[in-house]
Amino acid sequence: MNVIEGFIEVTGGKVWYQFHNKNSSKIPVVVLHGGPGSSHYSMQGLYVLAEDRPVIFYDQLGCGKSDRPTDHSLWNIDRFVEELAQIKQALSLDEFHILGHSWGTTLAAAYYLSRPVGVRSIIFSSPCLSAPLWAQDQDRNRKLLPPDVQETLIKCEENGTTDSEEYKNANAVFIKHFVCRLDPYPEFLKKGKHYRNPEVYNIMWGPSEFHVTGNLKDFDCTSKLKEIKIPTLYTCGRYDEATPKSTEYFSELTPNRKFHVFEQSAHMPYIEEPEEYVQVVESFLNEVE
Repeated sequence: MNVIEGFIEVTGGKVWYQFHNKNSSKIPVVVLHGGPGSSHYSMQGLYVLAEDRPVIFYDQLGCGKSDRPTDHSLWNIDRFVEELAQIKQALSLDEFHILGHSWGTTLAAAYYLSRPVGVRSIIFSSPCLSAPLWAQDQDRNRKLLPPDVQETLIKCEENGTTDSEEYKNANAVFIKHFVCRLDPYPEFLKKGKHYRNPEVYNIMWGPSEFHVTGNLKDFDCTSKLKEIKIPTLYTCGRYDEATPKSTEYFSELTPNRKFHVFEQSAHMPYIEEPEEYVQVVESFLNEVE
């Protein structure tokens, strides 16, 4: 396996990237990680896709191994779309597939709808394509939590104490139900916590997955999904915060789509059911080509 890594100049600083290839001439897949303000860290196991085709990871500006500028004006979706375009140019990607996860699907959709040239297919993994619909889904999910946890979340949000340990502990219960159901929670994921940048997350999203107060709170591209005519794959976990109902709804708005649910997973099927996840993704990409 050939692995190349380095940095690319983008608006606001430098982003780290990693290019995996096993001498394949197939079209590369670019992985867009979740967040905002997370990193490729949790998704790095998808390098196994490079047994079949080139795989490109990068840490979006502000997190992971990339620069962490303090200019708050950088944290908006248009700049992240521009960042991906700058990476495409720097790596001379005439054609590429996009695999976006969570916020990465928001970015994938925004990118394709403004700069479609060269994108061969998109994988919307646990998609967030409507922040208002996401918020509605999480309101319903919260009602499935123990009553005392629900009360704590409401109290802290009303009192403005979402940075308290009490709120974080209640949020951890939500995560166990709807983000990653593996028990015990993987040590691997705990070790990657320092790659995140909570400031970017708070500015763009909010204090938690289900309390959306950031500048993405009105993002909704559902009316434009009919414009995505390239092959698309929608996936989610059965217990995903990106609910099967909403994920299927998005897929039904997209002309050339497939839909798959990982039955034993929440929001991280690439970790919860890695073998099936890789098989589904590889099968889709090979069929596209």
